[in-house]
Amino acid sequence: MSLETVEKERYENPMLKPRIEKVVINCSVGRSGEPLERAMKILEELTGQKPCIRKAKKTIRDFGIRRKEPIACVVTLRGEKARSFLSRALQAVDNRISKSSFDERGNFSFGIKEHIDIPGTKYSPELGIIGMDVSVVLERPGYRVKRRRRAKSRVGTEHLLSPDEAISFIREEFNVEIT
Repeated sequence: MSLETVEKERYENPMLKPRIEKVVINCSVGRSGEPLERAMKILEELTGQKPCIRKAKKTIRDFGIRRKEPIACVVTLRGEKARSFLSRALQAVDNRISKSSFDERGNFSFGIKEHIDIPGTKYSPELGIIGMDVSVVLERPGYRVKRRRRAKSRVGTEHLLSPDEAISFIREEFNVEIT
């Protein structure tokens, strides 16, 4: 059998079809106070969800960061919200992702330098412009066995998502060019 027929047979089984588990948007400002508040407001406008604050793990005097000082905000999207935000975010990077952005489990990340590059976003002078990191977790149905509380188990190596499968999934679903 050829490789194409093996791929088609593989995706006829619904348990083998990859899906988007979550999209995490991280905006690291590096300072607490007004810059962090503006970043939180921008993330809330973009995603429709209230961001969570992340605090510094240790003090770095050179950067003026103290331990436990709020320096970043994060939003986690799942389901249809994740899918729609990801399609808009990919347009901000011209539907191009580097192959090195994928890890060994098929997850990938990319950065957006200015949030106004995302389609449908308007510039607001009082909020300014921020950059953000977008991380996407891909998985197959059945990954729940490693996260559930009772009777946890490992996901078999045959069921894990490979980078090549993740790349082909992103190409087909979102029309993305992998460079």
